[in-house]
Amino acid sequence: QLQLVENGGGLVQPGGSLRLSCAASGFALDYYHIGWFRQAPGKEREGVSCISSADAKPYYADSVEGRFTISRDSAKNTVYLQMNSLKPEDTAVYYCAAGHRCSSYYSTYDYWGQGTQVTVSS
Repeated sequence: QLQLVENGGGLVQPGGSLRLSCAASGFALDYYHIGWFRQAPGKEREGVSCISSADAKPYYADSVEGRFTISRDSAKNTVYLQMNSLKPEDTAVYYCAAGHRCSSYYSTYDYWGQGTQVTVSS
C-alpha cells in the first residue's frame, strides 16, 4: 500500500521556523517527484515546492523562495520542507504529494498525504 505521511506542523510565531516531513511507505521516494502544496481556508490548493526524482533539483513558488528549503533523505525515504521566516500568510494545511514530474498543478500528482496544519500567529 502506497502511503505518504506528513508531520511537523504546529503553531509558530511570525519569524519562526518549522520543519515538515513527508515519509513514504510502500514505494521509494527517489523514483518520484515530490511536491509540497498548501491550502488555506477558502483558497485553492497552492504549489509551494517540489524536488525532482533524478537529480533532487528543487523548485519553489515565488512566495516562499529564499525562506523554504526542500530536501530528501533517501535512506529514511523522507522529504523535508524547512520553513524559515514564517509569515501569517503561510498559515495553511500543508500536503506532500508524489508524481512523475514537478508541477504547480495538483492534478499532476498521483499520491497524497493527509496534510499537516501550520499556523503562524502571535
